[in-house]
Amino acid sequence: MENGRADTLQIRQVLLLFVLLGISQAGSESGRFSVAEEMQSGSFVGNLAKDLGVEVGELFSRGAQVVSNDNKNRLQLDKNTGDLLLSESLDREELCGSTEPCVLHFQVLMKNPLQFLRIELQVTDINDHSPIFLEKEMLLEIPENSPVGAVFLLESAKDLDVGINALKNYIISPNSHFHIKMRVNPDNRKYPELVLDKALDYEEQSELSFILTALDGGSPARSGTATVRVVVVDTNDNSPEFEQPFYEVKIPENSILGSLIVTVSAWDLDSGKNGEISYSFSHASEDIRKTFEINQKSGEVSLTASMDFETIESYSVIIQATDGGGLFGKSTVRIQVMDVNDNAPEIAISSITSPIPENSPETVVMVFSIRDRDSGDNGRMICSIPEDLPFMLKSSVENYYTLETEKMLDRESQAEYNITITVTDLGTPRLKTQHNITVTVSDVNDNAPAFSQTTYTLRGPEGHFPGHLVDVSGAGTLSQSYQYEVCLRGGSGTNEFKFLKPIIPNLPPQCSGKQTEENPTFGNSFGFNI
Repeated sequence: MENGRADTLQIRQVLLLFVLLGISQAGSESGRFSVAEEMQSGSFVGNLAKDLGVEVGELFSRGAQVVSNDNKNRLQLDKNTGDLLLSESLDREELCGSTEPCVLHFQVLMKNPLQFLRIELQVTDINDHSPIFLEKEMLLEIPENSPVGAVFLLESAKDLDVGINALKNYIISPNSHFHIKMRVNPDNRKYPELVLDKALDYEEQSELSFILTALDGGSPARSGTATVRVVVVDTNDNSPEFEQPFYEVKIPENSILGSLIVTVSAWDLDSGKNGEISYSFSHASEDIRKTFEINQKSGEVSLTASMDFETIESYSVIIQATDGGGLFGKSTVRIQVMDVNDNAPEIAISSITSPIPENSPETVVMVFSIRDRDSGDNGRMICSIPEDLPFMLKSSVENYYTLETEKMLDRESQAEYNITITVTDLGTPRLKTQHNITVTVSDVNDNAPAFSQTTYTLRGPEGHFPGHLVDVSGAGTLSQSYQYEVCLRGGSGTNEFKFLKPIIPNLPPQCSGKQTEENPTFGNSFGFNI
């Protein structure tokens, strides 16, 4: 069982290796499919063979498979039918949030010949979320002398669905004093306003309560509710006014918690309680509420949670100044998050080939991809290896690289290489990531046997009978790896010797020597031909 899994993994790595190497040359086609979110695993997405004009048998014979940039197998391909099927249930809100359309990108890889097919899968929304109010009860203090037609802001509801299934409308329970009017913010978020239809009378009724309902556009529609409680207060004829209708600030994403972001200020011409101002967020999203807080008395906005430029680049915060009589003014604060170089590059390895033959130039050793979550220069990267190695990096597409041999290698000179791949971004300060691999070089039969010198001098004692082992010593070495035992072959007067056996057993023992000439320097020495 384990061997089968290993074979499958090896096949996938080799196929991905072939594909990535040939991306720059192979043809590229694209197919578009659509599937509703929350469909069960195994659900039919489309027929790849039909939509892309590929024969079903060709998918099987060419080892077609579906891969994605994030290495998550959300699609599977039935090679016998050409059908694309879901490998898991997809949650559009988890995958794309509020982004519309929600499109996932895949590739179909085939070999022999190499072909690279692009697939776009649009995940459509279903109405699986109801609108919800962050505050289940809203309290409004409204002065009794408020004119008919006066508008009062209410907290908006949140709906994770998009398109037709998103938040559509607000209604309130029947009453004789108010109706609901819906407004749309610049960020396309819908929020309700309470409009006064009939003058209030504190002496007649000091408090009113009704139900606010948020409806989405699904069929059937989903809804969420909150209670609106209106407290009627006495005369207050001036609303608070801000010094600025719009504030704009920039703050680095790595600012420490508790940092002061901005201070807003408003005034009210009334005296006493009606002139006392309190500050609050209005129509604030959950992200704003958990990231910032405002001092109700001073109007100071401070940081309460870490910011991440890669997640949210800016916040639009509506601040409401409310006086003691319930009248209010509003101002908008735009907080621009500034990117800092806080993400080091990442390396994702697709495949490694080791050992590699010594006689194979431009052999692919490794396929990998790089990415950096930062933006601008902080996200631009340089990929490199040491210059003194016989290897080179080649860039493919979408930050994919291959590590290849630059020339033929020589195992006898160096049988192993330790290679450090370094990815450095261009931010300040520069961040880098390194990955080390060891590549071994396999031997091929590219060297013939050779003596290290042409003449060897051996010395042995005289007077030995034929067949006696002679203790031979001399200058020079027959081979770096081999040594021999030598004995007299005939009578001591024949000057013949025989090499009995090599100490290394794979060398033939029949090797023999015979005198060819006397050495003039050493009168009792002999020369041998081997």
